[in-house]
Amino acid sequence: MAGSLFVHASGSRRSSFEVGGCTETLLRMLPQGERPALAVLTSGGDSQGMNPAIRATVRMGIYCGFRVYLVYEGYEGMIGDGEPPLNREMIREATWASVSNVTQLGGTIIGSARSARFRTREGRLLAARNLVRRGINNLVVIGGDGSLTGADLFRREWPALLEDLHRSGAITERQRMDYGLLHIAGMVGSIDNDFCGTDMTIGTDSALHRIMEACDAIVTTAQSHQRAFVMEVMGRHCGYLALVSALCCEADFLFIPEEPPAPDWPDVMCNHLSKARTQGGKRLNIVIVAEGAIDTEGAPISAASVRDAIVQRLNYDTRITVLGHVQRGGAPSAFDRLLGCRMAAEAVLALVDARADPDLPSTVVSLEANQAVRLNLMDCVQRTKAVNEAIMAKEYARSVELRGKSFQNNLITYRTLKKLHSPAASLQSQTASPTLLVVMVGAPACGANACIRSFVRTGISNGFRVLGVNGSFEGLARGNIRQLTWECVTGLTATGGSFLGTKRATAAEVGLDKISDALAKVGNLSGILLIGGFEAYTSMVQLHESRLTYPVFGIPLLLAPCTISNNVPGTDFSIGADTALNEIAQIIDKLKQSAVGTQRRVFVVETMGGNCGYLATLAGLAGGADAAYITEDKFDLSVLLDDVRHLKKKMVDGSAQQIGLILRNENANENYSTDFVYRVFKEEGKGVFDCRSNVLGHMQQGGTPSPYDRNLATKFGVKSADWFLRAHSAATAAATKNSTDGEAVGDAADCGDDIDSLSVDSHLARAGIIGITRRGTAIRPLSELLPVTDFKLRMPRADTQWWLRLRPLLRILAKHESVYESDSVPRSLSEQSFVSDDQVWITLG
Repeated sequence: MAGSLFVHASGSRRSSFEVGGCTETLLRMLPQGERPALAVLTSGGDSQGMNPAIRATVRMGIYCGFRVYLVYEGYEGMIGDGEPPLNREMIREATWASVSNVTQLGGTIIGSARSARFRTREGRLLAARNLVRRGINNLVVIGGDGSLTGADLFRREWPALLEDLHRSGAITERQRMDYGLLHIAGMVGSIDNDFCGTDMTIGTDSALHRIMEACDAIVTTAQSHQRAFVMEVMGRHCGYLALVSALCCEADFLFIPEEPPAPDWPDVMCNHLSKARTQGGKRLNIVIVAEGAIDTEGAPISAASVRDAIVQRLNYDTRITVLGHVQRGGAPSAFDRLLGCRMAAEAVLALVDARADPDLPSTVVSLEANQAVRLNLMDCVQRTKAVNEAIMAKEYARSVELRGKSFQNNLITYRTLKKLHSPAASLQSQTASPTLLVVMVGAPACGANACIRSFVRTGISNGFRVLGVNGSFEGLARGNIRQLTWECVTGLTATGGSFLGTKRATAAEVGLDKISDALAKVGNLSGILLIGGFEAYTSMVQLHESRLTYPVFGIPLLLAPCTISNNVPGTDFSIGADTALNEIAQIIDKLKQSAVGTQRRVFVVETMGGNCGYLATLAGLAGGADAAYITEDKFDLSVLLDDVRHLKKKMVDGSAQQIGLILRNENANENYSTDFVYRVFKEEGKGVFDCRSNVLGHMQQGGTPSPYDRNLATKFGVKSADWFLRAHSAATAAATKNSTDGEAVGDAADCGDDIDSLSVDSHLARAGIIGITRRGTAIRPLSELLPVTDFKLRMPRADTQWWLRLRPLLRILAKHESVYESDSVPRSLSEQSFVSDDQVWITLG
């Protein structure tokens, strides 16, 4: 069982860690000088998100009872602590205030370096001496595979190093005995996302933000002059950044080391680029090149060689953009801030477990889908090295397999979209073709258009005619339907808003009879894709439950959740929610900056989300909030006053905190409005801090989609179109069998397909929701989700919401007492699933 700190919310606290069923006295009950010490360092290349991880490590460590130290300049600082001639203290004890107001900062506040001396035993001996002198034998290491490999070697050598230090008189016998074991917990900080065992490393998402900002800017100038652009992105031996960038910017061609092209790639690429212009109607071409790109013979492929091939064969005006270290810079994205906080908390608890069980190996905390997991550090390092060995041995399929599920799924989606080509216009509009209808319902959310684009193109390639409804169900009732062609969805991935237009009225509110009449006029209708939030979910329920009265509703229905509120059952993340979180985080950063130089100011900020507290909670964790008030976590006036007193205490007790942040979900409480909360804090904080109120409003819905939302939406669109193809094939097979055997269709299992979908006119046809869960992408049946839906509050039942488990962490990092249970599960690397999303819970049965 992973270590958990239990502090009961009622205020009666059980001061204990529970590890493996055993109880250990809370470390913080010990006198300060007797508490174990923990040190955190960043090593190797820097990445955005390291500072939130450092902050969470320090504060969670202090909360759990450790004395926490910051090691400056990585392993080099650990070796050179107090070293002449500078005699600088490189290992310094941290306080709560040491990491205040750092979540929005890029890079690492404690510095990083690549240490040649730490590669030698003499260097590691000096590092061990400096740690032991401060009583440190617990390390949190944030870095790449090289840094984590060094940490594990340090751990294995530790007893022998202490023995040598004792013999030389550098440490005492008591120190050798008290600090005889070194405990290691690692977090992977790397923009390359090249570490096996985790779906995302700290910094990768922020690097993708920098790349997308550049791509979006380049597209406008490239369109103006009908140019081709070759963009080189970082990644060394890993093509993840290039791969996801290609998906998110609709790149025409991609070069990555894991899937290299044949030596004739110039001809293949130029043929593809030419077709994109002549058949796809594009005015520009984008080619993404990973810096470590090669062909199948191992020959390097540079941005310059790609440009030369385009110029020589196509005579296109072609430019090169090498983004370089821009990708490492800037503020961390909301995703990286949250990832750093989650991983750091688990790393500290992993050290608590390691103290109770010294036989535990060095641990790396990672992310699988949306599940935090603890893995054997060296197993992951060995697999990472095996990827590079496979590439060197030209075993490229093996390298893709070793990269893991996330990389595979992105590559499968890219392959699907890359091989698609624009069919003749006559084929796209054939009324005899099976038809899919796309309807967007509810408020707009960034990423919806990316879903429409990938769905339309995959659907057309699968042989469907795809129609779009302008203006949701109201538009459908008026017959406002148009053909969606290959060309008309070009360039949608990077756009916000709703390409089709959207309204909040549900199907029942518009009139089911009107909807039925409108659908009956659509020839060969084989399914409906709904894109939207809880209104779309409610409409699906209405259509599905009315299929006996209106037989036209008895067709496959699928919902792609798309709402900033993230309040649709069946998925951990909705399209648009990540973009909204980033908008909120950026606004919070600006609010904090506006108060620099101001004596003690508290901001009360209202977020959207309806009745769902997802945005307020996660924006609070990403922005370093002191509290976040939401519907799901009831609060009253006494809670507000306690939080005022808590803020006043922090601001006057020397903690150096000058800025406070309070978030409130728009519907958190009908009586304790945002204005009421603001007035309470303003009145009760008099003499200590002043107060400002901000309602963010529809800024949270605007902007361009984040890389995460573009990628998620693109995958949802492709997989939805493939699901409809399987459903249609199953229905066709069932109808053929029925006409041949003269029997009624019985069970979907008779269809011989893995999709539980019956003939299009069957009243038993199913409805489902595509989403991402803690283990991967899934299409879940509506019947399974209805019992966990709170229709009154318009969201999933609170006890099913994963993010509510992070609320105690928000409180702890703001110096409150709270309950935090480990969110991670221990797992061996072999237990991780390395299968495509197509194999994960894709049926509706």
